Amino acid sequence: MAKAENGRFATTYTMEKKHQFALALHGGAGTITRSSLTPEMDLAYRQALRQALDIGYQMLQKGSSALAAVEATVVVLEDCPLFNAGRGSVFNKQGRHEMDAAIMCGKTLGAGAVTGVRNVRNPIQLAHQILRHSDHVFLCQAGAEEFARNHGLTFEPDDYFFTQQRYEQWQALRDSDIYMLDHSQAREKKFGTVGAVALDVHGNLAAATSTGGMTNKNFNRIGDTPIIGAGTYANNRTCAISCTGHGEYFMRNVVAYDISCLMEYKGMTLAEASELVVQQKLKSQGGEGGLVAVDATGAVALPFNSEGMYRASRAEGQEAVVAIYQE
Repeated sequence: MAKAENGRFATTYTMEKKHQFALALHGGAGTITRSSLTPEMDLAYRQALRQALDIGYQMLQKGSSALAAVEATVVVLEDCPLFNAGRGSVFNKQGRHEMDAAIMCGKTLGAGAVTGVRNVRNPIQLAHQILRHSDHVFLCQAGAEEFARNHGLTFEPDDYFFTQQRYEQWQALRDSDIYMLDHSQAREKKFGTVGAVALDVHGNLAAATSTGGMTNKNFNRIGDTPIIGAGTYANNRTCAISCTGHGEYFMRNVVAYDISCLMEYKGMTLAEASELVVQQKLKSQGGEGGLVAVDATGAVALPFNSEGMYRASRAEGQEAVVAIYQE
């Protein structure tokens, strides 16, 4: 736009407002206490969480989209065998790895999701390719795997996904009808899922979640992770959310969308809505777990009703937070 200035024309430009950016991530929740982890494992988890946080945060700092940042953050967690997603996925009833993932853009409400995929190195990348290149939202099993091949995604042999700890968990259960949430003892449940949420400098939100499911789960079982509105949701009007916990409860309560609705229709803050859903609604039904969330202002919430949740967050101009227990 041009305007007169002392008889001459000067050009003025309307600059896009820069929003405060923020990132939050999780690596699972459950009965995670100081006594359940050795000092070495505690350090390993914290280092892995910080590595993923730093990669996503630096991308946002350089102006990357929230969608790109949450994908990159989750890829780091999928590649780390400590977490039940990607490489560290648990064994199902048949002794195989079936993985789920979802990603959502808060600006367009575009989403991509996959369930029951095998040998895809990074299911979150597949979910993103579905968002970008498919008219569908949700693909499963062989169809999703064919889509991955057609878009040049990396596949790995079964050995890539093998970890001794996960194998021993499955061996203890394989001849029973019991399934467990990523731990060898029922009294020490850990809900294995990874996820990330972000707000970028353009004011856009995004969420991404990935999981290997439950040890000894029935083959083809689907949890809340890939279901838009249950375990993953993003909307620029409200918030971005990635959940971790006992998926059946999160599906029944449509947890991620419920929080967004409480904000949009009830006028609640992110903290208020998250508190109501996680600490009251879920808890009253016996639903255990937590979530990470960020709203359109950059406020972050990390609520959980279990004894611990692997988590990390950082907002622009603030120090990084990396935590595991009820701290």
